[in-house]
Order: sequence, then structure tokens, then C-alpha cells
Amino acid sequence: QAQLVESGGGSVQAGGSLKLSCEVSGRIPSTYAMAWFRQAAGKEREFVANINWSGSDTDYVPSVKGRFTISRDNIQTTMYLQMDGLKPEDTATYYCAAEVGGWASREIADYDYWGRGTQVTVFS
Repeated sequence: QAQLVESGGGSVQAGGSLKLSCEVSGRIPSTYAMAWFRQAAGKEREFVANINWSGSDTDYVPSVKGRFTISRDNIQTTMYLQMDGLKPEDTATYYCAAEVGGWASREIADYDYWGRGTQVTVFS
């Protein structure tokens, strides 16, 4: 069974930066797309960004486009989310997810493996 572990969360002032990491271990098919989702208190989990297996294609929710950058290192089996220009509305628990196959989706139901999340708090 695959395991995904997020790290890099924390508290930061508005305008600051954080870099999240998601390390993949265990048994997982050879090709998988990955994504970041987030869930703020009292709200539903929402899509943030995804990246296909090769890293050649990425997608972002409009609210983070131009501020967040998703990337992956398949040798290190790690995915990243560089978050710049953070805003208080970015405060949430951030989850990484993996979808078997190379195609990346925005839909929660399409993802097969999930991490437990890392908290990001942005204060003004």
C-alpha cells in the first residue's frame, strides 16, 4: 500500500512563502499523477493544483495561479508546492494525493491515495 506524507506547513505572515513537500513510499503503480487539495475549517475540500506523471502538464485553481507552483521529482518520489504571496484565505489543511495513471484530474474521487495533511496558517 502506498503512503503519502506531507511536510512543510506552518504559520506565516501574509505575503510570505512556504514550500510543501509530499513524499511517496510503499507500493504504488509505476505511473501516477499527483495533486494538492486543501480544506479550510468548516469548508469542503477543494482542488488546488495537479501535475501529470512526467511533470509536463500542470493545472491550478484560479485563486492560486501565478502564486503557487507545483512540481515533482520522480527519482526522489516527492512532489512539491511552492506557495508565494500567501494570503489569509490560503489558510487550510493541505493534502497531497496520487491518482494511478498519468492523467491528472481535479476531482477528489479520482484520487487513489491520500496523505494526512499539513496545516498552513497565514496571518495578516
